[in-house]
Amino acid sequence: MRKLVWFRNDLRVSDNPALAAAAARGEVVGVYCVSIEQWRSHDMGDRRLAFQLRCLHQLAAKLAALGIPMKVLDTPSFDDCPNALLQLCQAVQADELHFVDEYPLNERKRDTAVSATLSAAGVAVSRHVGDVIVPPHSFTTGSGGVHTVFSPYFRKWLSIAERNAESLERAPAAQTSSVASDPLPESWDGVSLQLAQADWQAGEDEAQRRLQTFVETSLGNYGSQRDLPAINGTSSLSSWLAVGCISARQCLSAALYAIAAQPELQEGAQKWIGELAWRDFYRQIVAEFDHVSYGHSFKRALDVLPWRDAPEELQAWQQGLTGYPFVDAAMRQLNQTGWMHNRLRMVSAMFLTKHLLIDWRAGERYFMQQLVDGDFASNNGGWQWSASTGTDAAPYFRIFNPESQGKKFDKHGEFVRKMVPELATIAPKNLFAPAQEAGVSYPAPIVDHKQARARALEAFKNL
Repeated sequence: MRKLVWFRNDLRVSDNPALAAAAARGEVVGVYCVSIEQWRSHDMGDRRLAFQLRCLHQLAAKLAALGIPMKVLDTPSFDDCPNALLQLCQAVQADELHFVDEYPLNERKRDTAVSATLSAAGVAVSRHVGDVIVPPHSFTTGSGGVHTVFSPYFRKWLSIAERNAESLERAPAAQTSSVASDPLPESWDGVSLQLAQADWQAGEDEAQRRLQTFVETSLGNYGSQRDLPAINGTSSLSSWLAVGCISARQCLSAALYAIAAQPELQEGAQKWIGELAWRDFYRQIVAEFDHVSYGHSFKRALDVLPWRDAPEELQAWQQGLTGYPFVDAAMRQLNQTGWMHNRLRMVSAMFLTKHLLIDWRAGERYFMQQLVDGDFASNNGGWQWSASTGTDAAPYFRIFNPESQGKKFDKHGEFVRKMVPELATIAPKNLFAPAQEAGVSYPAPIVDHKQARARALEAFKNL
């Protein structure tokens, strides 16, 4: 009997526990469920769709080289997955289904339904850990609860994570199969496979190349350069992590290996390892607290914050026309490339929620629609941190000044001049407050920083 491996956001053959376990037990057939309607309801944007499709093509090619066929099922909604997968198991004579766990609520409901349907029909279902380094429920607080503050979480996470990174799963050995692969589509929902291809090279090999380059050239300086958007100081792996072309465990393993070989990399590497821990942390929150997946603030009392209905201001923020160059450069980077530097995500999110007092959910949705690395847990966690509604959130009185943020993290204005070309000739002293310079074709600030800060503080204090 064959073993079916259901690929989701784990589009790789190396360090894939579901694939490795299935291959150890018999002949493998891969399957991918295309759930366009569901993905769109989760605000998945065109660039993410195209990138995901290209990564699927790359995975299918790697599987074909191993003699593993790939089947493709049309399951518009997650509700369509149980019966479709059961029918495929029967068609290819598979007695086992293997897949890697996912943690958002809809995905967990889907997987529970699939497990129940297949188990009732005599198909064994095996779930594996591959999307995180340390899975939820691995440890608790002293009182037996869930960690909702990052620092104590990280201390416990680190010792477990280092052990889990010691043994990565290898790609399976080649096999021979009589099952034919299904042809892969060239577009999804009208979105071409080629969209943004030059900017986002897909697949596992590209992810591994980026990881190696980062470790060799930038890991040691990560702590000092990660906040500077004009410098390529981050790993830029978030998009490949989001679709699973590389595992977080592989990233941690590479960092630990680098530290062992070059102890001077320790400081920068530990900062980056902390970012991998944040990724696991937010997945734990999504897995443990269902109300987050329903669109609620983690701190439910903050659901009643008096957010402003200001569609014109929201649109100005989306288009990068707020009159604050650092914020506008961030939003234009997002709109033009499908990605945004992490420091800029915090600055732009805090500007929307604190300066404009617009509901964080509007920003969360817009980011998901634009980002190639759109990931519910990380995106939601980051937005709620910035809005001060989340778990280990920024205190409500922390409100970034976008002018001083720009001066600190883009000191010479290289990033702003690149993304906001109408400011290219502005004198350095005025670059982050260009309204002071006459004759500039650039909007005046949409809101005064001091007045906006006072308004936000008042809104939070009144709760």
